[in-house]
Parts: sequence; C-alpha cells; structure tokens
Amino acid sequence: MFMDFLDWTQLFNMEINLRIWRQKDADNQGGFVDYYLRNVAEEMSFLEMLDFLNRTLIENGDEPVAFEHDCREGICGSCSMYINGRPNGPVDNVTTCELRMTSFRNGDSIVIEPWRAKSFPVIKDLVVDRSAFDKIIQAGGFISVNAGTAPGANSISISKRISEEAFDAAECIGCGACVAACKNSSAMLFVSAKVSHLALLPQGQSEARNRARSMVEKMEELGFGSCSNTGACEIECPRGISLTHIARLNREFLKDSLKS
Repeated sequence: MFMDFLDWTQLFNMEINLRIWRQKDADNQGGFVDYYLRNVAEEMSFLEMLDFLNRTLIENGDEPVAFEHDCREGICGSCSMYINGRPNGPVDNVTTCELRMTSFRNGDSIVIEPWRAKSFPVIKDLVVDRSAFDKIIQAGGFISVNAGTAPGANSISISKRISEEAFDAAECIGCGACVAACKNSSAMLFVSAKVSHLALLPQGQSEARNRARSMVEKMEELGFGSCSNTGACEIECPRGISLTHIARLNREFLKDSLKS
C-alpha cells in the first residue's frame, strides 16, 4: 500500500520541545530556556538537530546555543551532555554525537544540560571545561621508556587476555560521563582506565610504583569526589569501561603505599 505525501511527512518530520540550559559563563547564573522546533528529520543525529536549532536561532536574530564537538564519530568525547537526566541520552554505550533522533518520538520534550560537577566548570551553555582530566594524565599517565616502532613493540610477548584487557581500558575517551553519572562526581573510572592499561603492559612498569598515587592525589586536588560504589559510572560509560579497573587502581595504590 503506497503512502501519500502527507503520511510521508508525518513519518519523517518531527516536532520537538527543547528545554536547554543557557549560561553566559561560570561566573553568571544560568537557567533553562524553552524552544519549539519543527521539521526535525528523524534521520538526524542529535548534534545535527542542535545545528538545525542554531541555524533557526541565527535566522531569527537570536544567539545560538554553545555546545562542544569535534570528530562526531564517538572518538573525541568532547560533545557529552545530559539528555533527559542521563549522560549522553537514553541509549546505552553511545556518545552524544552517536545518538540519533530515532531514539525520540514526535512531540517529545527533551531536557539538555551540561555536566554537573565542580571540577567541570561551565564555559558557556552546554560547554564545560574538562581540562582537569588533562592535568590528571600529566600527573602520571605516561611512560618514559622508548617503546620503539610498531614492529619492535609487537615483538614483546604479551598474553592475549592481558593485551585485550589493556586495550579495553585504553578505549576510554575521557568524555567525563563517569563523573557526571556519579553522585560524588568521582573520576575513579577514568583514572583507573588510564592506570590500568599501563599497569598491565611491560612498557608501563617504569612509573608503575607511583603512577596510581600521583594520579589519585591530583584527582583529589582538583575536587573530584571519592568512589560511590554504585556502579553508575560503568553503566553510563559510552565505552563500557569495567569497574574491575577501579579494583586494579586500588591495588596499585595500596602497593605503592606499602612500599613507601
């Protein structure tokens, strides 16, 4: 049975009610602003929908909504935001840029907010400063040995189980969803992923003794909370980083404390 043109537009064009957090900067108080958006294509990504909103705002002489993005391929982790109370939205194991409007229905109301964490101050609207993660990595998430070229690194014998576990930890993209999901705004899952993938490999042993301590101390200095043990970080992580890495971080931290 063929659909007429009216049926086609009803199927592929949506009307969305948006409630978006607008804030000039960290020193000014923000608030929610409501927008009504028509003719949203069902095949749009979530960021393409925001692009469409901003184009409409600019055409009307209004200020566009500031939001961060880069690769739009789920790699950089910069586009993360709360969507209807969940980091990155209603779909598991995706970043915001991977979320599509097919996850919503015509007439839905969508609430969009920036990360809510003291260590991630708002820069503007939905953009937050996540440079605290960079400072944690600088505190100890590196190796000083020459790992050599790819053939040289590949000549080091590592079991398949260990290499896969290290690779799983290295998949962390530093988006901050774990911090946003935790009631204590803890960065333990992020820190443990960075510690774990180096602790598992021989190239990472030079700094192994104090890596965990240095990164945990920097995390606490930057105002991140302690682990809440609720597991919300693993659930909301777009890469599914396991809580087992936090257990390894605790072991590495304890080993350094005992040696000290």
